[in-house]
Amino acid sequence: MADPSSYRPKPGQIPDSPGVYKFRDEHRRVIYVGKAKSLRQRLASYFQDLSGLHPRTRTMVTTAASVEWTVVSTEVEALQLEYSWIKEFDPRFNVKYRDDKSYPYLAVTMNEQFPRVQVMRGQKKKGVRYFGPYGHAWAIRDTVDLLLRVFPVRTCSAGVFKNAARTGRPCLLGYIGKCSAPCVERVSPEEHRELAEEFCDFMAGRTGTYIRRLERKMTDAAEEMEYERAARLRDDIEALKKAMEKSAVVLADATDADLIALAEDELEAAVQIFHVRGGRVRGQRGWVTDKVEAVTTGDLVEHALQQLYGEETGDSVPKEVLVPALPELVEPVQEWLAERRGSNVSLRIPQRGDKKALMETVQRNALQALGLHKTKRASDLTTRSRALEEIAEALDLDSAPLRIECYDISHLQGDDVVASMVVFEDGLARKSEYRRFQIKGFEGQDDVRSMHEVITRRFRRYLAEKEKTGEWADGETGLTEEDGRPKRFAYPPQLVVVDGGQPQVAAAQRALDELGIDDIAVCGLAKRLEEVWVPGEDDPVVLPRTSEGLYLLQRVRDEAHRFAITYQRAKRARRFRASPLDDVPGLGETRKQALIKHFGSVKKLRSATIDQICEIPGIGRKTAEAIAVALAQAAPAAPAVNTATGEIMEDEEFATEEDATDAESETTAGSAGEPVSAGSSDERRGQER
Repeated sequence: MADPSSYRPKPGQIPDSPGVYKFRDEHRRVIYVGKAKSLRQRLASYFQDLSGLHPRTRTMVTTAASVEWTVVSTEVEALQLEYSWIKEFDPRFNVKYRDDKSYPYLAVTMNEQFPRVQVMRGQKKKGVRYFGPYGHAWAIRDTVDLLLRVFPVRTCSAGVFKNAARTGRPCLLGYIGKCSAPCVERVSPEEHRELAEEFCDFMAGRTGTYIRRLERKMTDAAEEMEYERAARLRDDIEALKKAMEKSAVVLADATDADLIALAEDELEAAVQIFHVRGGRVRGQRGWVTDKVEAVTTGDLVEHALQQLYGEETGDSVPKEVLVPALPELVEPVQEWLAERRGSNVSLRIPQRGDKKALMETVQRNALQALGLHKTKRASDLTTRSRALEEIAEALDLDSAPLRIECYDISHLQGDDVVASMVVFEDGLARKSEYRRFQIKGFEGQDDVRSMHEVITRRFRRYLAEKEKTGEWADGETGLTEEDGRPKRFAYPPQLVVVDGGQPQVAAAQRALDELGIDDIAVCGLAKRLEEVWVPGEDDPVVLPRTSEGLYLLQRVRDEAHRFAITYQRAKRARRFRASPLDDVPGLGETRKQALIKHFGSVKKLRSATIDQICEIPGIGRKTAEAIAVALAQAAPAAPAVNTATGEIMEDEEFATEEDATDAESETTAGSAGEPVSAGSSDERRGQER
C-alpha cells in the first residue's frame, strides 16, 4: 500500500486547464483514468487526508504509485481522450459496463459490393449498418423474411454467392422472389445497392414513404386491370405492415430517441436502453457494472453514453437522448454527441407525457435486470456453498452457517424506531421467517441500545420455546405448531449478523452473554468500508472484494435494511393518519367507516349533534356521546400536506386510507406481536436508518 504523498506532484506543477489524467500502480499499469475541467483542482482532491476520501477512492490512491496527465484544449477533447484511454488500458478502478449477454443485431454490410443482410453479434465493424439490438435472433429472421418480399436483398454467405455466380444458377431465394439474384446479374450492383439502402431506410423508421409508394402502384395496377401485379403489391404492403406491427408505437410524433434508465445499489448498477426509431421501439439492451469507484447517477449516465456512442457516427446517434440524470458537465457531453452525429443532439430528462411514461417502463426493466442479475448469482448452488464456506473460514466457525439471521435498526431522526430480522437458510432468503420489532425499552435514537434490546427479545423467545419443548436435538415434533409449521423462534441461527460496526457487534454479543448463549457466532458488516467485525477484536476481518462470502453478507445486510425501512415508513404513515375516532372505546373499524361514509369527513362529524350520530345503524346513544366527547377533546390538527404533490389532505383522506394501509402491511404474523410485510426498495438512506 503506497503513501499518496510519496508521488504527489509539487505545488504549481499541475496546470489549471482541461485535461485527462492516469493513475499507475507500482508495475506501471494504468489503474484509473479521469478527466477534469481543471486538472489542478481535480488532482488536488485526491491528495487530501485519506480519512476524508470515499473508501473506494482511498483504495485507488493507495494502490497507485504515480500520476500523470495530458493537457487538452477543450472539455470535449478531454471526454474523447478519456474514452480512448479507458478502452485502451481497461483500468480496474473505472466503471466498466459489461453486457449481460451478447445481443444479436440486424446488420447490412454496406461495405461490400453486393450488401448482405445478416444477423451479427459482437464487435461492430466499420461500414456495416446495424439495427437493434434484438432480444432473440429468431426475431430478426422473422422480420427479414417479411421484408425480403419488398426489398429482395442478398442474404447468402460469400461461398454460396460465389458458387451461384460460377454455376449461373441462383439459390432457392432467387427462384421464389426473395432475392434479386445479383449473383447471376439479374440486377446491377447499383440497383442492388439501392435496394439495400431502401431496406436500411425502412428499418431506420422511414416506413410511411414506402407504404404510400406501394399503395399508389397498387392503385395504378388495378386501374390498368393488372390484377395479378396489384395482388402482389397488396401482399407486399401487408408484409410491411406486419413487420411494423412487431414493434408497437410508443411515441406518437415519430420520434428518434434513445432512452437510458439506471437501477443501482451501493455495489452494482444496471443500465437499460430502449432504441426508439420512428416512434417505435426498434431495439433494447442492458448492462451491469460493479461500482468500483465513487460515482453519482450522473457519472454512471456519462459512462453509459461513452460506451453506447463511442464507436457510433451519423444516424446511429439519435436526435434525442433521454436520461434519468444529467452528467455534471452536460455541455461537453452534448457537444461530443453532436460531433458524432453531425448535428445537434438533445440530452435531457423527460418531465411529462409519453416520453416520461416510456422512461418509467425502461426504469422497471432496469430494476428487473438488476434483480435478475443478483438472483442468478444467489441461486447458483455452487456459488452459495462456496460463499458459506468462505464465511465459515473467515470467522473461524466450526461449520458453514446454514442459517443466518441479520438485524437492522431503522428510524427517522430518532422517531418511530423499529428493527428488522431477516433469515437466510442455505444462502437463500426465507421470507416466512422474517420478523419485525418495535423498540419499547426507551425513547429516542440509540442504535447500540436498540440492537441490544432486539437481540435480547429474540433470543429470550428462543430460550422460552426451548424450555417448553425440552432439549430438542432429537428432532421431536414439539418444535412445530399444530399445522406443521415451525414455531416462530424455535430454531437458532449459526450466525447472527448485525448492520453496523464494533459498537453494534459488542451490544449483540453482550445480549447473548447475558442470556447464557455461547454457541451462536456474531459478526457485523459496516456499510462504509464493507468490513466484517467480530466481538472482542480491535481489527476487522477484511474479505476480498471478489469474495462470494462478502457478497452474501452484503445481500443479507441490504435485505435487513430494506425490510426495516419498509416497516418504519408504514409505521410513520399510520401515525400521520391517526384519527380521533381511534380513541373511542368500543368503536370498531366497521362502525368508523359507516360514520365517515355517512358524514363525509371527521370535520363534518365533529359538527354533528348526538341525535344525528345516533341515526347511524349500530350507533347507540352512549356510543354517540363518547364519539362527541372524543372529537371535542381532540383539537383539530394542522392539515397534512402530501409532500409529493403539495396537496392539503382533508380529514376524510386520513379516515379512508388508514384501513387500506393497515390491511396491506399486516399480512403475516411477526415477532413481539408485530406483523411482517414485503416492501419497497431502499431509499433516502441519508435520513432514514
